[in-house]
Amino acid sequence: MSIDAELDDLRREVERLRGILPERVDVDPDGVEHGLAKLVLTLVEFLRQLLERQAVRRMEGGTLSDEEVERMGLALMRLEQKVHEMARTFGIDPSELNLELGPLGRLV
Repeated sequence: MSIDAELDDLRREVERLRGILPERVDVDPDGVEHGLAKLVLTLVEFLRQLLERQAVRRMEGGTLSDEEVERMGLALMRLEQKVHEMARTFGIDPSELNLELGPLGRLV
């Protein structure tokens, strides 16, 4: 798959999500750090999942060498571990780091 096709896929995914996310965030002064951490970590997890799906497509398409597959897998695994570690630091259950996609269900 070409980079243009992958970018088009990503654009379609973002457009699909646009109507699901709230336009305004109700900020509680006492919980702002927790809420911000959850928002940021959720977005990072979303991007990690997109990268993982792209990596799988590239691997299945044969465009990655064995070394690249190994490096990418290790990097994605470490990123997932770090996101989960940071979530626990803020008292967030890592399973909460998922986008609710309305009638489509959850991201994963």
